[in-house]
Amino acid sequence: MTESGAKTLRDVPVGSSAKVVKLVGEGAVKRRIMDMGITKGTEVYVRKVAPLGDPIELTVRGFELSLRKDEAQHVLVA
Repeated sequence: MTESGAKTLRDVPVGSSAKVVKLVGEGAVKRRIMDMGITKGTEVYVRKVAPLGDPIELTVRGFELSLRKDEAQHVLVA
Protein backbone atom coordinates (compact mmCIF):
# COMPACT_ATOMS: atom_id res chain seq x y z
CA MET A 1 0.00 0.00 0.00
CA THR A 2 1.12 3.55 -0.63
CA GLU A 3 1.38 6.19 2.06
CA SER A 4 -2.08 7.49 1.13
CA GLY A 5 -3.56 4.01 1.60
CA ALA A 6 -4.11 3.33 -2.09
CA LYS A 7 -3.55 -0.25 -3.23
CA THR A 8 -0.85 -0.88 -5.84
CA LEU A 9 -0.54 -3.70 -8.34
CA ARG A 10 2.24 -5.08 -6.14
CA ASP A 11 -0.34 -5.68 -3.37
CA VAL A 12 -2.73 -7.78 -5.48
CA PRO A 13 -2.57 -11.49 -4.49
CA VAL A 14 -1.87 -14.26 -7.00
CA GLY A 15 -5.03 -15.47 -8.70
CA SER A 16 -6.83 -12.14 -8.28
CA SER A 17 -7.83 -9.42 -10.69
CA ALA A 18 -7.82 -5.67 -10.22
CA LYS A 19 -8.80 -2.63 -12.25
CA VAL A 20 -6.19 0.05 -12.92
CA VAL A 21 -7.24 3.35 -11.35
CA LYS A 22 -4.18 5.50 -12.01
CA LEU A 23 -0.53 5.41 -13.05
CA VAL A 24 1.80 7.45 -10.85
CA GLY A 25 5.26 8.69 -11.65
CA GLU A 26 6.70 10.08 -14.84
CA GLY A 27 9.20 9.41 -17.56
CA ALA A 28 10.43 6.14 -19.00
CA VAL A 29 8.87 3.84 -16.40
CA LYS A 30 5.36 5.26 -16.87
CA ARG A 31 5.77 5.16 -20.66
CA ARG A 32 6.92 1.50 -20.53
CA ILE A 33 3.93 0.52 -18.40
CA MET A 34 1.53 2.29 -20.76
CA ASP A 35 3.22 0.72 -23.81
CA MET A 36 2.45 -2.71 -22.32
CA GLY A 37 -1.25 -1.84 -22.35
CA ILE A 38 -1.59 -1.13 -18.65
CA THR A 39 -3.71 2.02 -18.68
CA LYS A 40 -6.52 3.51 -16.59
CA GLY A 41 -9.58 1.24 -16.59
CA THR A 42 -7.71 -1.90 -17.71
CA GLU A 43 -8.43 -5.19 -15.93
CA VAL A 44 -5.21 -6.92 -14.78
CA TYR A 45 -5.00 -10.55 -13.59
CA VAL A 46 -2.02 -11.58 -11.41
CA ARG A 47 -0.98 -15.04 -12.66
CA LYS A 48 2.16 -15.72 -10.68
CA VAL A 49 4.88 -14.12 -8.58
CA ALA A 50 8.46 -15.38 -8.81
CA PRO A 51 9.90 -17.08 -5.68
CA LEU A 52 11.73 -13.96 -4.51
CA GLY A 53 8.77 -11.75 -5.43
CA ASP A 54 10.24 -10.31 -8.60
CA PRO A 55 8.95 -10.27 -11.34
CA ILE A 56 5.17 -10.46 -11.25
CA GLU A 57 3.47 -12.29 -14.14
CA LEU A 58 0.26 -10.68 -15.37
CA THR A 59 -2.45 -11.19 -17.95
CA VAL A 60 -3.46 -7.88 -19.53
CA ARG A 61 -5.84 -7.61 -22.50
CA GLY A 62 -5.26 -11.30 -23.29
CA PHE A 63 -1.46 -10.99 -23.25
CA GLU A 64 0.95 -12.41 -20.68
CA LEU A 65 3.42 -9.87 -19.30
CA SER A 66 6.07 -9.64 -16.61
CA LEU A 67 6.45 -6.54 -14.49
CA ARG A 68 9.10 -5.77 -11.87
CA LYS A 69 7.97 -5.02 -8.31
CA ASP A 70 9.29 -1.46 -8.48
CA GLU A 71 7.30 -0.89 -11.69
CA ALA A 72 4.16 -2.45 -10.18
CA GLN A 73 4.27 0.15 -7.40
CA HIS A 74 3.50 2.83 -10.02
CA VAL A 75 0.13 1.20 -10.82
CA LEU A 76 -2.73 2.08 -8.46
CA VAL A 77 -5.61 -0.41 -8.53
CA ALA A 78 -9.06 -0.95 -7.06
